[in-house]
Amino acid sequence: MAKTEVYSWRVDPQVKMALEHEARAQRKSVAQVLDTIAKQWLDKRKRQNGDDEAEQARLHAAAAKCFGTISGGDLHRSEKVRETVRERLRERYGR
Repeated sequence: MAKTEVYSWRVDPQVKMALEHEARAQRKSVAQVLDTIAKQWLDKRKRQNGDDEAEQARLHAAAAKCFGTISGGDLHRSEKVRETVRERLRERYGR
């Protein structure tokens, strides 16, 4: 894939020298070394965090337990949510 994006940032002079040294040792450009480092780091993060779709499915399943618990046709329901929740809790737990 052709590289079309440019990204620049400031680095410590010692980090820059270490990157240049490593690039020379591998007979690669600094950009190639940084590209390899970034890909490896992103792959590691993806493995650590798991598949995003699986995480989204897990979050959706957890939230689904609350779907539809507050119902009604009141147009001002969002303004009265605190009152509604407290009322439901009193009904459920008798407080």
